[in-house]
Amino acid sequence: MTVLVAGGGIGGLTVALSLHQIGVPVRVFESVTEIKPIGVGINVLPHAGRELIELGLLDRLDETAIRTRELAYYSKHGKLIWSEPRGLEAGYRWPQLSIHRGILHQLLYDIARERIGADNILTAHHFVGWEETGNGVRARFVGKDGKPVGEYEGSLLIGADGIHSAMRARLYPREGAPIWNGRILWRGVTFSEPFLTGRTMIMAGHETLKFVCYPISRADSERGRPMINWIAERHLPPGYQWRREDYNRVGKLEEFLPHFEDWHFNWLDVPGLIRNAEYCYEYPLVDRDPLECWTFGRVTLLGDAAHPMYPIGSNGASQAILDARVLAREILARGPTPEALAAYEAERRPATSRLVLLNRQNGPEQVMQLVEERAPNGFNDIAEVLSREELESIAANYKKVAGFQVDELNARPPIVAVPKA
Repeated sequence: MTVLVAGGGIGGLTVALSLHQIGVPVRVFESVTEIKPIGVGINVLPHAGRELIELGLLDRLDETAIRTRELAYYSKHGKLIWSEPRGLEAGYRWPQLSIHRGILHQLLYDIARERIGADNILTAHHFVGWEETGNGVRARFVGKDGKPVGEYEGSLLIGADGIHSAMRARLYPREGAPIWNGRILWRGVTFSEPFLTGRTMIMAGHETLKFVCYPISRADSERGRPMINWIAERHLPPGYQWRREDYNRVGKLEEFLPHFEDWHFNWLDVPGLIRNAEYCYEYPLVDRDPLECWTFGRVTLLGDAAHPMYPIGSNGASQAILDARVLAREILARGPTPEALAAYEAERRPATSRLVLLNRQNGPEQVMQLVEERAPNGFNDIAEVLSREELESIAANYKKVAGFQVDELNARPPIVAVPKA
């Protein structure tokens, strides 16, 4: 029977493409009426990029994505703390891809429509509940007006419906809203001149005031400049109340630009990048505590519905992609059964739970906070502030927890061993 997927985001569509790849019928249900390429930039790390490439998407990705060359951390004064190669330059067999989230989402949507059929991706279908049947599950959906739009039966039901997951809320009705830690992200895109290598991702500042940016497109034919994704982050005072998170809320420059006005580095004009944005959105930094269980019979969670995490270390979308591929592997091995869901959870839940908790400690970005604490007025030689051993240890530990150590990833067999036709 068909596998039902509630949620047509990056995770849900990767599930659909992966199940189609192994010959399992799938149907996707998405709440919005029309899927549009909205949002800002994201990174797809090599272990997740590999999975999209295994799905045959490399050529389509290369049409728009930037193959990230290096990641560099800077102090609030624009002084280099640490730099490391990324993607192919780091020795991976697969690139790290910086891409506009909406474009990646649209690409996955278009390809899913081509492969599994447009009639198997239903928009304006908001998931509201389910019950198990004798040999499967029946899911219920409503439209924007709250009126029923249909019930559908399948062998399994996958909840890939995001941080405000309706499925998770029904499994854990007392959990409440996502946890806010007092930090706000303003995320925007600006057509601007390239900086550093032209394929560099940078992070500057420290835990309470931080700026991140990286290119997500080649030079625009009309403007002659690449699209630069940027993130400005503030940590607000304890007890400060903020608006509920809304991923479509337009950011107000006056709420954060003054804190970055003097961030004029000789290699990047931060306030200029902010002022010249095409658009900017506001995102309170939220996550949820790791769960003790994702799977209940023929139902399980995936992606942000299962393990919403801080966007630290570029891991949100990457982990959803890995979830989808491991789930497909287990369904291939065990059929669309509760046993397949249990095996998927046994691998993915402990791994993502560790990552959620590590991201709360700032992941690899903690090097910037250590510099701020030890040398708040600046430094001449980073070796006097942080040893190379400390820097390498922090970077290596994060790669290990997140699952993208170079040698291990290069030697690892494909997650999904696709049957020969």
